[in-house]
Amino acid sequence: MYAVIKTGGKQYKVAVGEKLNVEQIPADVDSQIVLEEVLMVADGDQVVIGAPLVEGAVVKATVVSHGRGEKIRIFKMRRRKHYQKRQGHRQNFTELRIDEISK
Repeated sequence: MYAVIKTGGKQYKVAVGEKLNVEQIPADVDSQIVLEEVLMVADGDQVVIGAPLVEGAVVKATVVSHGRGEKIRIFKMRRRKHYQKRQGHRQNFTELRIDEISK
C-alpha cells in the first residue's frame, strides 16, 4: 500500500515504514503529525485518485528529526564588467517516518 501526498509544495510517494525529508514542518521531535493532503491511495489493484484530494484519506507520520541540507553554492559573474557575487544556501528539512495510511 502506498500513497501520494503533498506537503511543502511538493509531491511524495510514501509507503508505511519509509523515511523521507520534506520541507521544514513546525512540529516537535517524536510528535505525530497528520498529513491530510492525499492525492492518491493505492492498495494492490485498487487505486483511488482524488480530484484533487482523496476524501477521508490521511497519512500519519512521526517527526524523527530536523536538519539542514547540503550547502548549495551560487556564483554569478558578468564577464568584462568586474562583477562577481558568491552566495550559499542550506535548506531546512524535517525527517518523517510514515506510520499509517488510511483511506
